[in-house]
Amino acid sequence: MLLFSDLLNYLKGNKNISIPATQEKDLRNIGYYHGYKGYRFIRTSSNKIQFSNIKEVIVLNKFDLDLKTLIYPKIMFIETALKSYFIESILDDSKSEDMATIYSKTVTRYQSYQKGSKQYTEEFKKRMNLQMKINSALIRDYQKEKEIEKHFFNNDKPIPVWAVFESLTLGEFGNFFDCSNLSTRLSTSKLLNLPTNLDSDGELISYIIYTLRDLRNAVAHNSVIFDTRFKTAKINKRLTLLLESETGIKNIDFKYISAFIILITYIYKQLGQNRECKSFIHEYLTKCEYLYKNVPNNVYFEIVGTNNKSIMTQLENWL
Repeated sequence: MLLFSDLLNYLKGNKNISIPATQEKDLRNIGYYHGYKGYRFIRTSSNKIQFSNIKEVIVLNKFDLDLKTLIYPKIMFIETALKSYFIESILDDSKSEDMATIYSKTVTRYQSYQKGSKQYTEEFKKRMNLQMKINSALIRDYQKEKEIEKHFFNNDKPIPVWAVFESLTLGEFGNFFDCSNLSTRLSTSKLLNLPTNLDSDGELISYIIYTLRDLRNAVAHNSVIFDTRFKTAKINKRLTLLLESETGIKNIDFKYISAFIILITYIYKQLGQNRECKSFIHEYLTKCEYLYKNVPNNVYFEIVGTNNKSIMTQLENWL
């Protein structure tokens, strides 16, 4: 078992990292395993950063925390708004807030495929899994004595769709959207004013939800986000095409956090939050400038990309 003093000696002696006595507490605050080991590489564990002093580790940790502080409330706002738009489309399609009616009228994507086909079977399984996930989410919140669930369960009343969505995670919301019929997906897309030529099947919102889900979960669990290592799957090419065609920015790469800044900004604009967009970009660039001044140039550009500033300028001009 290594004590903190042993870890300090290891970093100094084996990794040749300078650690002034005044910064030992900073390392202790961020933690050796969460701090140093979490921030000693970029994207993959084989791509190590050659730190020369502990200040660079602390700076990178601060940059990451600042990004989380900037991004988290934006994702929460987007999640709430997208759920609201989707609920509006559900109610318009099903003409009811009762979940049983919604299941039979709206959660019917499986019916668009031939009975017995592979697609039909897969979509029907997804629909069944969705029901189980919703029930599990409601039970989870009822056991936590959430007021909404308590009210409906304790009064033996059916839970309306708006109350169900209060219990759904972003991923569960994505599953619900996926299982819905085409008219409901397209209606939601229209409310968000997405281009019809790129969203004829109503899939774009699903791509947006799942892309933001990984980022949201990483931020919520205080995982590293600065190098986008949190991605669990490839970003759909049509989402990248949407952002490029709408903003005029070429070669958007979700390898870099700037692509997520573009995505969040784009959705914010579609939600009518234009005033918030420019301040969001400005705050992001301020945090990047802090990183630029405090780490070697090669590390900085590998993290944010060589065209980060020009991309943000293009994004501001698009607004």
